[in-house]
Amino acid sequence: MMALIPVTILTGFLGSGKTTLLKHILTEEHGKKIAVIENEFGEENIDNDILVQDNQENIVQMSNGCICCTIRGDLVEALNSLWEQRKDKKISFDRVVIETTGVANPGPVAQTFFMDDDVADHYVLDAVVTLVDAKHGPQQLTEHEEAQRQVGFADQIFITKTDLVTPAEVDALRNRLMHMNSRAPIQGISKGVVPLDAVLDLKGFNLNAKLDIDPHFLEQDDHDHSTCGHDHSHDHHDHAGHTDRIQSFVFRSDKPFDHKKLEDFLGGILEVFGEKMLRYKGVLYVKGSNRKVVFQGVHQMMGSDLAGVWGAEPKQTRMVFIGIDLPKDTLLAGLEGCLA
Repeated sequence: MMALIPVTILTGFLGSGKTTLLKHILTEEHGKKIAVIENEFGEENIDNDILVQDNQENIVQMSNGCICCTIRGDLVEALNSLWEQRKDKKISFDRVVIETTGVANPGPVAQTFFMDDDVADHYVLDAVVTLVDAKHGPQQLTEHEEAQRQVGFADQIFITKTDLVTPAEVDALRNRLMHMNSRAPIQGISKGVVPLDAVLDLKGFNLNAKLDIDPHFLEQDDHDHSTCGHDHSHDHHDHAGHTDRIQSFVFRSDKPFDHKKLEDFLGGILEVFGEKMLRYKGVLYVKGSNRKVVFQGVHQMMGSDLAGVWGAEPKQTRMVFIGIDLPKDTLLAGLEGCLA
């Protein structure tokens, strides 16, 4: 059986710099064979600038070995079409980058890779990469829930156009993004293109025990960093006078979970709050098992697996939840109640 093809979802609000990055992917001599699916609806299209093509043709081979596939319809159809042409050796590519339209919620795109059997047989979702415009991002996050969702789903966030604002404004935006999504590393860039190695092979949807659950946790000087057992969340209510509907919180405990209690509780909260839960992920310490349990999910779809044995490191559960108007206190108390 052929290896699964890794897929990166590239998202970000209008003007965040996705087209600049795509032009880099499609024209630079980087030696990678990438198929770019441009899922645009009515926006300015990248092929207007750099591609010459027949109107009837929707897959174009680039001189650097990359492929541009512009679709106006079904993503599943486009992915299956690319796969068939690759199988028939008509085209060649080793990975796929999907650009979502600037006002899109990336959730349904991510779910495609878990819900459609044909897609799941051929592709594996690697990561959601979100670009946020340093100049216009703060206002877009305040006015558009879609922009917040894009941040909430991210495995990696890039703040673009940092040269157009002050360092203090970049710091304020970074702080806001951290509170919305505590599990995604954030990197600022200016006047340039994101290196492809920082976009590809991030393994954001990989179930493994080396999860960076909360990369910014130690940066929060105004929070308690002791491992007392439960909520080490980034409380945030008013950042510069606004409250974001999408927030994240972290649950940590040195006590083991009762597996049955946790299973019942997670099943219940997914049933009630599934649509509001954008991303969640964790490494679990479960009573009676000497191995780590890793889990993650998108909305109501959750997967879990056994990982390696607990070595010399302290046994500790680490979970992060990112969602819309989630009842944090209720969820934390519920998780606490599942401890053995």
